[in-house]
Parts: sequence; structure tokens; C-alpha cells
Amino acid sequence: MTHPHATTPEGEAGLAALTADPAHALVATDFDGTLSPIVADPAAAIAVDGAAVALTRLARLVGTVAIITGRPAEDAVALGGFAGVPGLIVLGHYGAERFQDGAVHAAVVPEGIATARAALPGLLAAAGAPEGTRLEDKRTALAVHTRQAADPEAALALLREPLARLAADSGLVVEPGRLVLELRPPGTDKGATLHALAAERGARAVLYCGDDLGDLAAFAALRDLRGAGVAGCAVASRSPEAPEVAAAADLVVDGPPGVVRLMNGLADTLEAEHTS
Repeated sequence: MTHPHATTPEGEAGLAALTADPAHALVATDFDGTLSPIVADPAAAIAVDGAAVALTRLARLVGTVAIITGRPAEDAVALGGFAGVPGLIVLGHYGAERFQDGAVHAAVVPEGIATARAALPGLLAAAGAPEGTRLEDKRTALAVHTRQAADPEAALALLREPLARLAADSGLVVEPGRLVLELRPPGTDKGATLHALAAERGARAVLYCGDDLGDLAAFAALRDLRGAGVAGCAVASRSPEAPEVAAAADLVVDGPPGVVRLMNGLADTLEAEHTS
């Protein structure tokens, strides 16, 4: 494998810091679109071949390996086949729950979620949501997907305002993604979660991989960490549906298989430099 190189000086410095001091490095990644392909049915989003092996290799070489996802933590572990990855931390529901050492610390479901859950079927019907619109209940968040509609972008535009009104009435916020609008509590995003995890783990270098609009908050947190003296590299899993993510990254790879190659390249470099 070839050692990865960033296209920005800041990203290259982040990779160099990670390689020089892996014991104090944090490698974190999104799940959907980053370790697994985006598919019509989220329940079928199995991680790409080699993802578990790559994470296992890195987990034996760096201080912390983590997944930060909007999914329930156990779902990401099961779909990825990650139960055997040593020391893996999975922060589900954008950090509201945590899987570590085989146990899940469950999230508290905000009151507004129950309100929105009860109202959503009637709202979607009243708004004329087209066939193929589907609701995903994440327990602490509610996602409305339009990927299976005949015109996904038009369906998303149709539902954006009604969902924003429902979110406001329920004390929630709307987070856009790749042909999805998600209602969730304010203050729960991948940026705050990444920042907190880096502080908890004493990270001196952070690498974060993501593909969707929700990952931009993690990229912003990484820039904040740089300002505080923590080196970092933002990696985009390329997606034509979210070009903003690639534009904000230090390094762009070709989808989940590219993320796996990146991780294996890092592992190869670390094994060569720090093991004998």
C-alpha cells in the first residue's frame, strides 16, 4: 500500500503528526457512505469488504479508533462486523450513546422526538409526500428519506418547509443530508462529538473521514482543534450528492473502498515505522 498524502499543508501536517506519534492519535470515521455504501434501505448498508480488517489493523497501532454516526451504535457495529475490533469506540446518535468494550450506554430520548414521531405520518400525507418517501426511526432522531421517490430532489424540496415547521414546534432541528432530512435535538452533531472525544482521549493528531453534509461539522471541529495545537486531516469519501464535503477536505478518496485503502496505507506505514 502507498502512504496517503493530503493535498493541503495542514492535512499533510496532520498525517505526519499521526505517523510520528500514533499512540496519541485519534482516527475517527462516519459509517454510512464512508465505511458502507449508501443504499436505498439503510438496514442493508453493510460495510464494504475489508473495513473491519482495516479498522482492526489501525486499532492495534493508534491510540483511539472511533466511529461517529447518526445510527444507533449497535447497528453500526452489527452492519460493519466490528464487534471484534479491539478498543473500538462507536458514538451513535451523533454521540448521544456510546458502544465500548461490548457494552452500550443508551441515550435518553428527548421529549420532542415523541411529539414529532406522532405527527410525522399525518404531516407526510398532508404534504403529499410521493411514493418512495420513507421514515427511519432512530429512536433519538427521525429521518425522512426520498432516495426511492421518482424524483428524489423534488420530494426533498417539497418536504423541507413542513419538516422545518414540525421541528420548530417540537424543539428539534432539521439536519439535511444525502437525500434525507433528519429531525434531531439541537446541539447534537458530529463536530461537538469529535471535539469532546479528542479532548477525552488526549489526542495530539486527529484524522476524520466523512461523506455527507453532517460531516462538515466534524471538519469544522478539526479546524478548531488545529487552532488549539492538535494536528488534523479531514478526509472526504467522494460523493456526487455532497460535493461540499470534498471541497472542505484535505484529502479525497473514492468512496468507502477508498477509505479502506487509506486506512490500510496508514497501517502499512505505521507497521513499517513503529514495529519490528
